[in-house]
Amino acid sequence: MKKKSIGNPRDAALHVLLEVDKNQAYSNLLLTKHLKQHKIAPVDRGLMTELTYGTLQHKMTLDYYLKPFLKGKIEPWVLWLLRMAVYQITYLDRIPDHAVVNESVQLAKLHGHKGVSGLINGVLRAYLRQGPPSLDEIADPVERLTIESSHPRWMIENWITAFGFDKTKKIALQNNVAPPQTVRVNTHKISVDEAIHALEQEGFQVRKGLLPESLHLSGKVAAASELFATGGLTIQDESSMMPAHALHLREGLNVLDMCAAPGGKTTHIAQLMEDTGAITALDIHEHKMKLIHDNAYRLGFQRITTIASDARNATASLEQKQFDRILVDAPCSGYGVIRRKPDMKYTKQPADADRLATIQLAILEEAYNLLIPGGILVYSTCTIEPKENQEVVSRFLKLHPDLHEQSLPDILQKLPHTAMGPGMQVLPYEDGDGFYLAALLKADTKG
Repeated sequence: MKKKSIGNPRDAALHVLLEVDKNQAYSNLLLTKHLKQHKIAPVDRGLMTELTYGTLQHKMTLDYYLKPFLKGKIEPWVLWLLRMAVYQITYLDRIPDHAVVNESVQLAKLHGHKGVSGLINGVLRAYLRQGPPSLDEIADPVERLTIESSHPRWMIENWITAFGFDKTKKIALQNNVAPPQTVRVNTHKISVDEAIHALEQEGFQVRKGLLPESLHLSGKVAAASELFATGGLTIQDESSMMPAHALHLREGLNVLDMCAAPGGKTTHIAQLMEDTGAITALDIHEHKMKLIHDNAYRLGFQRITTIASDARNATASLEQKQFDRILVDAPCSGYGVIRRKPDMKYTKQPADADRLATIQLAILEEAYNLLIPGGILVYSTCTIEPKENQEVVSRFLKLHPDLHEQSLPDILQKLPHTAMGPGMQVLPYEDGDGFYLAALLKADTKG
C-alpha cells in the first residue's frame, strides 16, 4: 500500500496495522509516525488510536467472526481492512454501520482494484445481515477464552496454571480495556490540591488515585497541559509509582536506579527525597540518557547523574558496596502492560520468560555487590509471569542468605494486590497495570 489518504484516520490506522503485522514494529511508535505522515487533525486522532488499538486487541476474535464470510486466501491489507471494519461494527456504537461499510469500500478502491471493493462490500453486508458466529459454539473453555480475549493459547494456559481460570479470564479481558490516563504530581513543585485546581482550570476531569501523588485524568491529553510543560506533573501509571515507595527513602541517601530510562522512577525517587542526596541513573542505551536528562530538567531535579552501561556489568563502572538503596526495574516480558501495547500478545514466545530470568538474575547479582550492608534493594517488573517474578526473587534469596525480604510500607500494602510471595503481585484488573515488586534488606554485618 503506497498510497495515502491524507487526513483520513481510517487509512492511517490501516497503515499502522499493516506495518505492525509486516515488520513487528511497535504500534505506539507507528501511531506517532502516521499521525504526522497522514496529517491527522486533532479531532480525528482519538478515532485513529481507537481503531488501531481496538483492532489489534481483538484480532483473534475478529478473525473468528470473519471466518464464515471468507473463502480462499486474501491479501494481508484486505484482511486488516475487514478486521478494522468488523471491529467498528461490533464494538463501537457511535459510528453508523452504513458509514463503516462506505468508508471501507472507499479505502478498498484507493488501494486495490474493483474486485477488492466488491469483496469488502459483500463481506460486510453479509456480516450485517447474519451477525457473527456465537462464541458459545466453542466447547473447550480454554479455547473459548483464547478467542474471546484474543490471546495466544499458550499464554492463557500459563496464566491458568499460575492464577487459576477465573483470575486468568479477568486478566485477559482487562487487557482489552483502554487504560486510564494517569499522572504523578511533582510535589517538589506543587501540591496535589494545587495541581487538581490547575488541571480543572485547563478543562480536565480529575479524580485522585490510590497513591497520594497520583491522579486520573480524562477529557484532554495530559502531555498537552500547561502543568506538564512547567514540570508540575509527569505521565506515569500508578503501578510504576510503587517501586520508589518500596525503597523506604529518606533525604540524603545514595541511590542507584539500574535500568532507568526514560526516567519516570528515577525522578520519582528524587521527588520523594526532596532533591537531596545522590541518584545514579544507569541504562544500557546511550541515546536514552537524553530522555532521563530531559525528564529531570523539566521536573526540576538536580541530583541525578546518568551513566550508559549494561546493568549486567555495572560493577565495572561503579564502586562496590556504596549505595544505600538500589532499584532494579528489570527488563521483562511486559505481560502486565498488554493493554498499552496490544501487539505484544502476538509476538511473545513461551521461551522469553526463561531467557529474561537469566538476565534479571545477572542484574540482581551486580546490584547485590553494589549495595551496602543495611541497604535495601527493590526488584520490580511490569509482568505477571512468575518465572520472572517470584521465582527469580526466590532463587536470588537462596544464593544470598544475608538477604531478607523487607516489609513494604503500609501505603503499598493497602493497595489491591494478589499475595503470592515473595513480594507483591498486582494483576491488571486490580487497578493500574500488572506489576510485581519485592524489597530485600541486606544484613548489616556490623550488627
